[in-house]
Amino acid sequence: MNQVMNRQEVGKLGEKAAQKFLKKRGYRIREIGFRCHHGEIDIIAQRKDWLVFVEVRAKSTLDFGTPEESLTQAKKRRLIASALTYTSTHQNLPSLWRIDVIAIELDDKARIKRIELIENAIEQDYPFTG
Repeated sequence: MNQVMNRQEVGKLGEKAAQKFLKKRGYRIREIGFRCHHGEIDIIAQRKDWLVFVEVRAKSTLDFGTPEESLTQAKKRRLIASALTYTSTHQNLPSLWRIDVIAIELDDKARIKRIELIENAIEQDYPFTG
């Protein structure tokens, strides 16, 4: 099955699994696929007093590292910039926010082998230069 699944299919499967995972843990999904000129945020959720920007990293092979290891410095900068854009263009948001990563590994039959929430995976004070 894994040879037939392309990256987009793996990504879509991962995002659906991540949404379900978050909902089971008491997160309220506010938005999916927020786009701005900096990039895209997969999931924007809220849990208690926290606004949570979630980057979903799903992989069907570990040939080039784990899902969380695939997050580049450039992608981290774009996520921070996108989160800042979201918070400055939307009202009635919690003042606390963070960027989490959900790492998902799939087996060769597209079943979830591992799903892990990494809270505060990207620090807000990461140097951002526009």
